[in-house]
Amino acid sequence: MRHLTAKDFQVSAWSGGKTVQIAIAPEGAAYADRDFLWRVSSATVELEESDFTALPDYERWIMPLSGEMRLSHDGGAPVSLAIYEAHRFDGADKTHSWGRCTDFNLMLRKGRCQGRILALWQDAELEEARWVLYCARRAVAVNEIVLGEGEALCLDGEARIRFSAPGCLAAAEVWELRQS
Repeated sequence: MRHLTAKDFQVSAWSGGKTVQIAIAPEGAAYADRDFLWRVSSATVELEESDFTALPDYERWIMPLSGEMRLSHDGGAPVSLAIYEAHRFDGADKTHSWGRCTDFNLMLRKGRCQGRILALWQDAELEEARWVLYCARRAVAVNEIVLGEGEALCLDGEARIRFSAPGCLAAAEVWELRQS
């Protein structure tokens, strides 16, 4: 179990804002090299419109944490996402975005791992798995560790979550597929 704070995150600028890399596997992998199995991040989008980087080897999940977000994949009808609404799409899609927001992202190497993201609002018991829990709003206690807003916890195993005040955890669950 690792408690992560702002000093542990890797921050990078992109043409429309900044991305905070919360966790990546395997440890030491580089997003720019596209040599990772999975990656969890949060990004600020400061442009009214932007295009996503094509990642054809990855499945992607995204969830707005604040602001507004609409996405169109391969020129299709736009999908409006409510705050804390998770959306899965293929990283090979040509994806266009509208709206300024802060989002939570999970990228998964196709055929090597699977996962999902979700928002947690109330006390919960999470099953045994690999979890990256990001405190999106207010402080939340996880397995006796208090996460402040903008902090994260990476753990392999079960998690017990207690909300002492209204808050929200953005959660990524990841599992690697067995290779034959």
